[in-house]
Amino acid sequence: MGGKSYIFKILLIALLVVPLIFIGLVVYKNYFFTFNNLKGGFYKGPLISPTKEYTANAYYKVYGGAAGGVIIWVNVTYNNDENNVQTIYYSEAKSNFSMEWIDKNTLFIQNEEPGYPNSNRSVRLEIGKEIYHETGLACKSWLMKKKFEKCLSAIKQ
Repeated sequence: MGGKSYIFKILLIALLVVPLIFIGLVVYKNYFFTFNNLKGGFYKGPLISPTKEYTANAYYKVYGGAAGGVIIWVNVTYNNDENNVQTIYYSEAKSNFSMEWIDKNTLFIQNEEPGYPNSNRSVRLEIGKEIYHETGLACKSWLMKKKFEKCLSAIKQ
């Protein structure tokens, strides 16, 4: 009789703990998201701003094997503080990708697939104030909201 009671207690604890762990992981992934774990290869850059205050570099990472795709992101380095590097753009890579400084603080990132208007992920970003995350994950993050005034996304939020 004691053995069945012990197994019942273990099952009851598992039924309570597993959903709590799952909920905790979902909350952590959605509301505590940062770009800190990005690792990939160098793609384009360096692109130095007109005032030489910033340097933009693009990076990529292949995912999913033969049926996967490529993620691309842009980091901006504050040249007067090289320890200050911010990821300001994160999206699926398209075949037409480029970066261009519009003015001293605004970077235009072109990322589109010609012939497919719904694939356009091009955006103008004001450095230090705006970021872009294609799926909007950074836009939901409490940690990212503290760092930027505006978060843009391809997903309507």
